[in-house]
Formats: sequence, structure tokens, C-alpha cells
Amino acid sequence: MSAPDTFPQATDTRRDRRARDAFSVASGGAYGPEDVRLRRETRAAMLGETLQLAKYSAITQAAVALALAYMFWDIAPHGYMAGLATAVTLLCAATLSAARRYRGTFREAVTELAVRRGFRVSKLLALALGLSWASMPAVLLPGMDNAYRVIVVAVCAGLVSDAYVVGPIFGVAVLLAAPVVVGLFVGLLGCEAPVGEYIAVLLAVYATFVFFSARRMCGLSYQRLLDRAVVQEQSETIGLLLKDFEEGTSDWLWETDAAGRLRNSRRRFAALLGRDAEDLRDLKVLPLLREFAAEGAGRGEIEAVVAAVEARLPFRDLTVSLRTTEGTRWWTLNGKPAFDRQGAFVGYRGVGSDVTASRAAQARIAFLAGHDALTGLPNRTNFQEALEEVCREVRSSERRSALFYLDLDGFKAVNDTCGHLVGDRLLKEVAARLLAVCGPHGVFRLGGDEFAVVARDVGRAEAEALASRAVADLRRPFRIDEALLEIGVSIGIAYVPDDAIEPSSLLVRADLALYGAKADGKGCWRTFDPALEEKVQRHRQLDVDMRAALAADEMELHYQPLVDMRSGRVTGFEALLRWNRPGQGWVSPGEVIPVAEATGFIVEIGRWALRRACTDALAWNGLRVAVNISSIHVRMPGFHDEVAAVLRETGLRPELLEIEITESVLLDHGPEVLENLTRMRATGVRIALDDFGTGYSSLSYLTEFPFDKVKVDRSFVRDLQARPEKIAVVEAIARMARALSMNVTVEGVETRQQLDVLRKKRCDIAQGFLYSPARPAAEVAALIERIEEAARPPRAGGAVPSLPAPVARPGLSLVRAS
Repeated sequence: MSAPDTFPQATDTRRDRRARDAFSVASGGAYGPEDVRLRRETRAAMLGETLQLAKYSAITQAAVALALAYMFWDIAPHGYMAGLATAVTLLCAATLSAARRYRGTFREAVTELAVRRGFRVSKLLALALGLSWASMPAVLLPGMDNAYRVIVVAVCAGLVSDAYVVGPIFGVAVLLAAPVVVGLFVGLLGCEAPVGEYIAVLLAVYATFVFFSARRMCGLSYQRLLDRAVVQEQSETIGLLLKDFEEGTSDWLWETDAAGRLRNSRRRFAALLGRDAEDLRDLKVLPLLREFAAEGAGRGEIEAVVAAVEARLPFRDLTVSLRTTEGTRWWTLNGKPAFDRQGAFVGYRGVGSDVTASRAAQARIAFLAGHDALTGLPNRTNFQEALEEVCREVRSSERRSALFYLDLDGFKAVNDTCGHLVGDRLLKEVAARLLAVCGPHGVFRLGGDEFAVVARDVGRAEAEALASRAVADLRRPFRIDEALLEIGVSIGIAYVPDDAIEPSSLLVRADLALYGAKADGKGCWRTFDPALEEKVQRHRQLDVDMRAALAADEMELHYQPLVDMRSGRVTGFEALLRWNRPGQGWVSPGEVIPVAEATGFIVEIGRWALRRACTDALAWNGLRVAVNISSIHVRMPGFHDEVAAVLRETGLRPELLEIEITESVLLDHGPEVLENLTRMRATGVRIALDDFGTGYSSLSYLTEFPFDKVKVDRSFVRDLQARPEKIAVVEAIARMARALSMNVTVEGVETRQQLDVLRKKRCDIAQGFLYSPARPAAEVAALIERIEEAARPPRAGGAVPSLPAPVARPGLSLVRAS
């Protein structure tokens, strides 16, 4: 191959540069970025070509050596001619042997060691031959006549020209030809002038041309062999990729002839269709697609493929559905027409992909986008769409519908005790029962244990009957493995259009109805009542106003005295929240506190009350102040640090502060509750358990938590004389508290008779209207003086002092500041 054929699109400059680089590598010099393996393969190919050509060169040189011995036998020394012929012949035989040996070596594998050794042997043989031939002109030229000199020069010229023949290894060419050129120069020096000088000059020009030409040819040969190795490697890679592409993936190559018959890809089509490859012999693609086309979806795409093929147009990403032995399969086809060099149509070439799995995955994703993964019910997204559709319909017709908002009762307890796996299975069973009861209507899972039903075209009576069936059906026990689980459901019902015609309003009112069902004891259904919405609006406005009131310092703390039953002395005060709402008068704390707890604002109120109470208590000459703190606040990890900070800021001694908590703090408490109570008590702050004897009272609380005092709820004091069992309970609490070194405070003491009974039962502190309702901080000093004056023993001859007359209860209840 000529140089232009080797580099058909390269410029001369680029070709020269590549040839120089190739020559550098071929000569063993520095090489460029070619991969080591490619370089080894290329050098092995160079050696192979050199040894292949060396066979012919060796035979030729041996024949020339023998011919020269014959021609010059009578006019040259016999010993030299015999020696030259013998040496050349033996070296040529060695060359043939080396060529045969290395051909066998490279047949199995090419190694770097074998390549290096082959280069070394080739160069050694070339040098030995070059030196052997170099002696010939040096010995024969000086003593011969001109006729024989022409023979010698002709032989030397042929040997120099052999540099082109010995192949692409430039080192071999130089080692063979250079000694011959040197020997020729030596022989010409012995010839008569000026013929010898003339021939020497011509020889130098010719030798220079030969060496530079050989160098360039060797470089081009190296580049040719390197390109061939790269192409071969790429071909192998492409072949492997195509084989893997067809056999190891869901994609395949397909092609047809000009008549539309399958070629090569027939076996692949047959396997995908579940048919024998022989059944598809001579079948055309278009009839094949039509024959196996699935009903319905995909037929339009098949006709699109047919139209493109008939018009000989390319097509991309056309998905067809086909009936196979494995069910319906989906293929995506790409194809384009192929033409020969003369522009004649020779068929179609393309790629097919089996996208059945991806379409199934997409369908699953689309399903999950609108359905709950656990129960399979439509999810909140579908619910919102259904709700909007129902509201649209009612605007244009007389149709009536109902929205059921369902919340499971007792599900959290099952989930916590039995685990989430059982809880998930229970939710599936609930979904199944709801579908059985409300199947004709839309059943949705909104999340957690919340469900919804959109009942279309139902009146009130039918909707309420449906809700009753759902409540009754979900009340029946569920069997999960060996366990029988009992839960219930509360349902709130809102009607379209009676209650709302906007989706958001309808949902809010169904939620309010659900709240009413929960408030009425759960396990029932309730319809929306406008009073519920009014209550929510009132609470929302109350939340806004009380936040503004606290910021504007409109809230107050009043203090109710705590009196020692024996001495009659005031031991301290309990802080109680009061709020005189502008334009509306005193607001009951019983209304404020639940709203504040529901919104979390109770924490801010508690912080304010704690700081205000500690500040006011500084003026009481060592009397204790009790502040009731919300369970939300006590559960906060940093509560004990807040209390310590308030004591530092106000300067109140820790033993003068008493924190009252209710039993709700102790239900499902975490480690932070015990830590807060323990650390506060360690600093001297007293801890009191409020409203003991009600709610979830447990004796274990008294041993587990560090209390200094228990407070008996006012419900035990009311009708104390008429209810002996109440006296027994109070007495039991007092005995238990004394055994645990705790004080007992009794709330709600209103009469002297109650006080006498409680004093006999050895209770410690009384609190109630007998002494005073809660009063502002400015009246505390006078209140102390009045209570203690009444408790002093009478002077001789003086009147018997008495407690101040009970003050009539105000219109608001006494509720603590949290």
C-alpha cells in the first residue's frame, strides 16, 4: 500500500509527523500515547513482515554469493571466495530458520519478551550479513579490471537496495546496507582516479537517498500496521458489543432484504414471539406484525410502521403490542432504509427493544401516583379530584352527595403494642371491609388511619344508614394471625350542597363533624353542625386575642392563699391566671387554657406566669408561691434550666417556689420529665402533684417521682359530711402521704365544717373560698393580715375573732395558670 493510500485524508505535514513518530517507535525510541498492547502487536507485525520478506532476501543473497564464487573463482583468492559463499549461505540458512521459528512463536500469543528477542536476532543477522558482504567490494574492487568491477558495483547496489526489501524495521535495513556502503567506499579508494572518486560521489548520493527513503517507508509501514491493529481491536470490540447487545439485553438488531423478508434476525424474532425460527422463514416483517398484533392498543403504531416502510422512510420509537406465548409484549421499533452504492434499495436496518417491563413499571408508577401502596385504595390525590368533581356536579344539577371523613379508634394502641406489620395488615382488612360496605361509592385512604368515602347521589337517610353500617362493621373484631383485634371508627359527615359546595369547605366541615363524633365518645357518626364551626371560629379568635393580650401585658396573676389548718397562718399562695378581655369582661381560664394547650401557646403563658409569680413573691416575706405548669412545658428537655434562669433573674430563693404538675404529665412520660423534676428538686424547688385522686391516679407515681406534696381535688371536699366514703378517701390519701413524707393540701375548702373534718384527718394545708378567692398581688398583704388576725387566740375579755366571711364566687372559674 502506498503512502497516499495509507493516509488518504491527511495533509503532507501531518503525514510526515506521523511517519517520524512511527519511525521513532519502530527504532525503539520514545513512543507516543499508544496503548502498550497495541504497540506490542504492531512491533510483532513489523517483525512478522520483516521475517516474511527475509526468506526471499536470504534465498536471493545465497544464490548471489554462490554465483560470485563461481564467476570470480579463477581471478580471486579461492579461500576468500569459498569463505564468503559459506558465510553468506550459513547466515541465510539461519535467517530462514529464525523466520520459521518466530512464525510458530507468534501463532499462539504475542509477548513483549518474544518481540524484543525477535528484533535483536533480526538486527544481529542483518549486521552479520552486512559485514560479510562489506568485505567483498573491499577485497575485489582494487585488483579487478573494469568489467569485473561493474559486476561488484552492481551486486553492492543491489545489496544497498535490499534496505527497501527487509521490511519496516529501520534498524535491520541500516545494519544490512550501511556496512556494504562502507565496504564499497573502501574498495573505490583502491581504484584509479578519477573513476573511483566519481563512483564514490554517486554512491554517497544514492546511499543517502536510500537511507532517508527507507526511514520514511519504515515509519509509514509502522503507522499502517498500527492502524490495522487499532481497526482490528475496534472490530473485535464492536463484534463483542453487538453480540452482547443481541444476546444479553432486551434489544436486538433487525434487518430485511429489499422484499421485506427478515434476514439474520429471524431467530431473535422467533424467540420473542415464542415460535420456531423455521416458521418465520421467508416471512415478511409487515405481515408478521399484523398477524401478531394485539387487540386494541398498539394497532395504530403497527400501521404507522407499515406506512413508513412502504414509503421507505425512517421511523423512530414506534411502540407496537404483540401477542406472544408469554402474553402481550410491547416492542419499540426504530428503522431506516438502506441503499447500496448505486442508490438501489436493499432493505431496512433497525433496532428493536422489548419495553414490556418498562411499560409495566410505568403503569405501576402511574397507579401508585393515585393510589395507596398499602391498601390499593385511591389516595389523597384521587380524593381531591373526586371531591372537586362532586362539587362541580352539584352546581349544575339537583344531585345530592355526602362526604364521610373516617378516623379509626384505637388503631394507635394496636400499632404500638403489636407492631407496624400487624398495623399494616389491619389497615388492609379495614380497607376491605370499607369496600364491602361502601363499594358503590368512592373509598379513599388519606394517610395513617384516616379514610374518606365520597357517597354520590344519596340523601341524608341513606347516607346515615351507610355510616351506621360502616361503624357496626368496623366494630367487629379483626383476626390477624392468632390475635383478635378490636378497634372502632368515628365518622364525620358533610353534605353537598347543604353544608358546602367548595371542596375545601366541605372537607373542613366533615372534619368538624368528625371532631364532634370524637367528642361524643367515639365509635359513632355525626353530621356537621354549624355550632361546631362557630366554636372553632371562636377558639381561633381567642387564640389571636390572647397572644396579643400577653404581648400587651393585659393578663394578670391573682393569688389564692394556702393556709395551715392547725395554726391558721398563711404558708403561701397559688398563682391563678386572670384575663379581663377588653369589651367582653373576664374570660374563663377554662376556655383559655384548652385553646392555649391545643396551639402550644401554653408554654409562653407558663414562662410569663413563672417569671411574674417569682417577682411578686419577693414582697411576701418568705411565703411560698405555687405555679401550675402545663404538661407540654414540663416535658420539654430544658425546662429545669428555664426555672433556674428565672430564679437567678428574680432573686427568689428556690425553696420558696413550688411547681405544680398534673397527672397527665406522667402518662407516657419520657426520661426528660423525671430529669426535669429531679434536677429542680435538687436545687430546692418543691414539686407538687395536683388534682390527686382523679383521672389516671396511680400509687406508682408517688414512689417513682420526687414529690413534696399532693393536692386533693375539690371533688372530694364537696358534700364531705354527707358522703362518708369521701372522708375515707381523703383520710387514706393523708395517711399515705405522711408515710411517704409528703404534705397534703386540700382544695375547695368552703365551710368551717369541712375544715374541721379535714383537720381531724390530719391534712396539712387548706385552700378555698373559706379563706378567700384569688386576689390581685396588691391585695396579698392585707389578705395575709386579715386571715392571720382571724386565726389569733382572743384577748382576755375581748371578742372571739372569726375568719373573714366567704366572698361570693365571681362569674369565672378558678383555673390554674397552665
